Amino acid sequence: MKAPDMKKGPNTVLMIWLFVLFGSFVGNAAIFAAPALRHRAPQVSALTYAVFSSFCHQLPERSFFFRGFPLAVCGRCLGIYLGFSAGTILYPFLCRFKRPSLPPTSIFVLFSLPIGLDFVGTFLGLWASPIGLRLAVGLIWGIVLPFYLITGFYEAGQLLIRNYHLKSPAETK
Repeated sequence: MKAPDMKKGPNTVLMIWLFVLFGSFVGNAAIFAAPALRHRAPQVSALTYAVFSSFCHQLPERSFFFRGFPLAVCGRCLGIYLGFSAGTILYPFLCRFKRPSLPPTSIFVLFSLPIGLDFVGTFLGLWASPIGLRLAVGLIWGIVLPFYLITGFYEAGQLLIRNYHLKSPAETK
């Protein structure tokens, strides 16, 4: 017996997209909330900085400031988060909520080159990138990421449905 697919049509992909879009907006809001809440809710601010410290070095000299304090992430990470939101917004215009498929690997490599080169050059001490360049390479890379994440969520859902269907109690009797 064939395993059922996730609901046909745009609804499944639309729901995944809305989930990703909401998450990206919440993440971006948190980045700006950390410095904004520094005086009003210092515990919330500290927790927000702590959560983002797992993903970013948060060096003040590589960060943009908001209300006199550094954002919860550096300029490059800010670019990734903002680019991710931009890519998520672009998703329905480019993919139209049809069954998602991964973009070609060459697209991922092309969008990864700027951030990779900037990181390696900075790491090796060949140059020190200004914050605007860090933001730009982050934006470029972040834009492509939702196209992989949304597809990954969709495919993971398909796999869960297939596995659940194959192991259902009705079939094991």
